[in-house]
Amino acid sequence: MTSETLAQLSTQIDDVFFVLGALILLIEIAETLFKGSHKGRTFAEMLVSASTQIPSILVEVTILTAGYGAFFMLSDAFVPWVMPITWWSVALVVLAADIVYYWEHRIAHQVRLLWTQHAVHHSSRDYNIITGIRFGPLEGLWSLIAHLPLVFVGFPPQLIFFGLVVVLAYQTWIHTETIGRLGPLDRIFNTPSNHRVHHGSDDKYLDRNYGGILIVWDRLWGTFQAEEETPRYGLKRDFDSRNPLRVWFSELPGLMRDVKSAQTWGDVWGYLVKAPGWKPGHSPDRSE
Repeated sequence: MTSETLAQLSTQIDDVFFVLGALILLIEIAETLFKGSHKGRTFAEMLVSASTQIPSILVEVTILTAGYGAFFMLSDAFVPWVMPITWWSVALVVLAADIVYYWEHRIAHQVRLLWTQHAVHHSSRDYNIITGIRFGPLEGLWSLIAHLPLVFVGFPPQLIFFGLVVVLAYQTWIHTETIGRLGPLDRIFNTPSNHRVHHGSDDKYLDRNYGGILIVWDRLWGTFQAEEETPRYGLKRDFDSRNPLRVWFSELPGLMRDVKSAQTWGDVWGYLVKAPGWKPGHSPDRSE
């Protein structure tokens, strides 16, 4: 398999999930039109979710371009052998990227500095396909760092980026209430039911179901929660804005206030890298 074939395969997979997501979106829009007084709010929420692509794309084009080059330089300089691009290495990198995504995602929930970016994705009180493109401006930077170990394992950079694209593309279709539970598939894959749990701010749903493609990682590492009652979507704290700037940077003012109020450098460190809700001398209460 050549790099060109890999790029074509990546595009084809991305297109398949894009079309699936577009079909679900059409159904969601049709349903929204029959909501009466609530439809204006829902469309406004969709628009502000889509608006997060403005800073995200502007930043990530630069970061991803530089990161892609850096991955090649590191591979050439420090990795004496890289895997050939074959069907077995393609399958292996998707599996590896899915494991990396689980931990990247889980850490982003537990480190407040990273949470300032990922919280944007969780801040909507609605749950629909457009929520799937609601990103913090700098989320891509953490993703690059998290995938860096795959370079030193021996995966060629173009294969790593293929795995990253596939894991993200798969998640296009899971941000919806249109699709219910899927029986046995819910036990293996990250499905709309499983991901609705992840977006819930209820105590039983908080910090659960981090998986990208497979939900088996959550079962393996103790973070799985099945969907029971309908989740309350959004952040644990009271945040329900449709002001784009407030949504893009929702967590930064609180972090800056806490850092400014810190009495010691240890407290500064704690506010930056410990879990959201952490206070000096207290356990985090996840009141983000």
